[in-house]
Amino acid sequence: MNKKAIITGITGQDGSYLAELLLDKGYEVHGIMRRSSVFTTERIEHLMNNNNIYGKKLFIHYGDMTDSSNLTSLVSKINPKEIYNLAAQSHVKVSFEVPEYTADVDAIGCLRLLDAMYQNCPDSKFYQASTSEMFGGRRSEMPEDGYNENNNFHPRSPYGAAKLYAYWITKNYREAYDLFACNGILFNHESPRRGETFVTRKITKWCGENITLLKERKFQFVKPLRLGNMDAYRDWGHAKDYVKAQWFILQQDKPDDYVVATGEMHTVREFVKKCFDWMDMPLEWSGKGMDEVGIYAGNIVVKIDKKYFRPSEVDVLLGNPSKVKKLGWKPEFDFDMIVAEMMKKDTWQPPRIMM
Repeated sequence: MNKKAIITGITGQDGSYLAELLLDKGYEVHGIMRRSSVFTTERIEHLMNNNNIYGKKLFIHYGDMTDSSNLTSLVSKINPKEIYNLAAQSHVKVSFEVPEYTADVDAIGCLRLLDAMYQNCPDSKFYQASTSEMFGGRRSEMPEDGYNENNNFHPRSPYGAAKLYAYWITKNYREAYDLFACNGILFNHESPRRGETFVTRKITKWCGENITLLKERKFQFVKPLRLGNMDAYRDWGHAKDYVKAQWFILQQDKPDDYVVATGEMHTVREFVKKCFDWMDMPLEWSGKGMDEVGIYAGNIVVKIDKKYFRPSEVDVLLGNPSKVKKLGWKPEFDFDMIVAEMMKKDTWQPPRIMM
């Protein structure tokens, strides 16, 4: 039987990988994206091409998580078997600057979509993209073996708080109306499709823009990479692995909530060093705190900038994926593979045209 799926946020990192996965599995995929005056379909352009193998199995609809009538109309018309709610204002630091908008999209947007499903296709399955930011990541509160599904939440940003509402309203609709509604509590996940304002992609993008100058020792033209908390620990996985987990979660006999993570963590400083190692450019560190700098070939190439610190920092995020692994899921990408793939994408240099 042909399956229909709705993906909100299909133009994002996760949405594009999930669309590929579902199309490969024979789904009819309906993506919801916001109308914009500029093109935002770069990540799914290869899927939208009419000559593509997927053909008419991919449909894009304009919609917005702040518009309940629009969402209800789309859900009613499409009548999906599965709904993946990936749309969000997902930048943690930005959520402090636009807290009301973040709550409207990330929290109430989830409620609007859940209610649209309940009213129109209550037999469908619903996936909510929850986040490790709900745990808060204070060093004194994190369990030794990482956060699991039973640990307490303590969000430390408007983004984390909005996502926590979405988490609980998903559980509430599951318990109140017997819906197949699940939460995937995903820890940080990266890829070459990661947004350029997120720290991992910011680092690899900077490397790509400066690799030639660094190799040629033209340091006068290199603007140092400016970062915030270098001591922040994160559990970094690959988005490709994590969208497989999202699909796995909706294929179970009973709805439930799952932590999706790798079970290991690294600092931002380690990520930077790995990128420089990949370029075969050994990086040295000097100084402490706000005065710490990264030095290559005697020149400062990395600096700390207080404007990139959050009002309330999340120190440590480590996930315990034991429960989701029992479903048969396990990550295929390790930390080194993630860094290498992102660096290959962002440091690729077009061949010079010989005249």
